[in-house]
Amino acid sequence: MTTAKREIESAIEVFVHGYSVGRSRTFPYEASRVGPLWLMRDAPRKNAHDYRSEEWVVHDVAPQEADAIVRQHTRSVSAISVVIGNDDPDAPVRTAYKALGYRLLRTESFFVQRLRQIPNPPVVVSIERVRTAERAAQLGKITCRRPIAGDLLGDGAPFRQYVAVDGDAIVGRVRSVDAVGATWCEAMYVEPSHRRRGIGQALLSKMLRDDLARGSRCSVLAATHSGALLYPGMGYERMGTLLIFGPKSRTPL
Repeated sequence: MTTAKREIESAIEVFVHGYSVGRSRTFPYEASRVGPLWLMRDAPRKNAHDYRSEEWVVHDVAPQEADAIVRQHTRSVSAISVVIGNDDPDAPVRTAYKALGYRLLRTESFFVQRLRQIPNPPVVVSIERVRTAERAAQLGKITCRRPIAGDLLGDGAPFRQYVAVDGDAIVGRVRSVDAVGATWCEAMYVEPSHRRRGIGQALLSKMLRDDLARGSRCSVLAATHSGALLYPGMGYERMGTLLIFGPKSRTPL
């Protein structure tokens, strides 16, 4: 196995475990290996109709083989994220999955920050970790999600939530999730009225420094095209691309 492939495989493991922790806030969402693939899906439920969509992650596995495994083991509508290294062409992969009955939903860039150097941009608003029930409730109202539980606000929590505060308003946010000795970065967002002021960089700088202090070996994330413009300036290196496919119909495979 080449060094590049080992690094991608390691980053994928961070991705699947970190992403699953994030989705477990409402019901346990588990990451496991099925042959050469990673599978992320709900733990067993009493009512099969309650299952959320499951997600498969594929790297360096032929589309026909991956499709056969997914069809054999899936229990709900599935998405397949195919990770392609920087030097590998994606056109054959797109064509193969289309022929197998999938449609391309979106593409994302796959990044790693090895925490060797962390930029220290100027801070134009207050950057803080969410540690109080009041701040958690304020964030929950903004995001229309259940507030972070009190037992998840301390240092022993599996994730850390950061916010940018301008006056009394939360204007930006990002979350870091512990995963297999590294961290998964997710839910990065800055309000449109406060963009291009360095708030995203300041949030990431605070988060990455805390990651390093907690012993993380690297930070991994996936970014949309617009988001991908931010991360290289904060020391993230692009490892490859996620091609995210879904079945052409919404019925189980």
